[in-house]
Amino acid sequence: MPPTQTRRRAAAAALTAALLVPPLAACGADGKSDAAASPSASSSGSAAPKAANLTVLAASSLTDVFKTAGAAYEKAHPGTKVTFSFAGSQELAAQVKQGAPADALVTADTKTMDGLGAETNDATVVAKNRLVIAAGKDNPFKIHELKDLADSKIKVVLAAPEVPVGRYSKQILDAQKIEVKPVSQEANVRAVLSKVELGEADAGLVYKTDSAKSGDKVVTVDIPDDQNAVASYPAATLKQSKNSEAAAAFVAWLSTPEAQKILQDAGFQKP
Repeated sequence: MPPTQTRRRAAAAALTAALLVPPLAACGADGKSDAAASPSASSSGSAAPKAANLTVLAASSLTDVFKTAGAAYEKAHPGTKVTFSFAGSQELAAQVKQGAPADALVTADTKTMDGLGAETNDATVVAKNRLVIAAGKDNPFKIHELKDLADSKIKVVLAAPEVPVGRYSKQILDAQKIEVKPVSQEANVRAVLSKVELGEADAGLVYKTDSAKSGDKVVTVDIPDDQNAVASYPAATLKQSKNSEAAAAFVAWLSTPEAQKILQDAGFQKP
């Protein structure tokens, strides 16, 4: 056979062989495609939610600890911004019912959250708290127990009965048959504490975590467990949220060891 014809047949055979061989560059060593072999394509769980700007409505008693928690969450979730709006739980409930643009809600009691079933998804309790007596600086009236608050000489301030801490206060005073005539009834626990700090009241019933943040501005008087009330803090996403996936991720994060440590370091109890 002439050399030219031989070379033509060899080239044709090589081309045919190349077309029959699978493109190995598109396969892994085990024969699977790169898409299957790639770590980015494999899933060890649900995908991380997209970054979002979240608005969280939260009870006043969470003001300090949630600022810390929010910073920790943003650090662990680059691109996500968490903005908190703090108020009494009853005020937050009113905002939700009025359609305020928000993504999640954390109240200081389950009763308020339960009343928002049409506006919220399933709630999870993320922390608990207890009440204490906050007495004025140096405790001039020597308040040592709940019954001391019945003294008419002592100016006592309480939260309004529709506020969770006000409802808890009434609950424990009624249980001990202690009659207290408050000089004022405030819209949230921070307002109660402020009255005592400023000397406008001699004592008030507040959450233990709030009193602890006052330092030496007030004297904290513990209330025995058998005379106390336990405040539960449920968290839920709002059905109206435009960032439902990111909101759900934040609410779920509140139950993680990292978030629980932040809450408990601030004096909150395990849920």
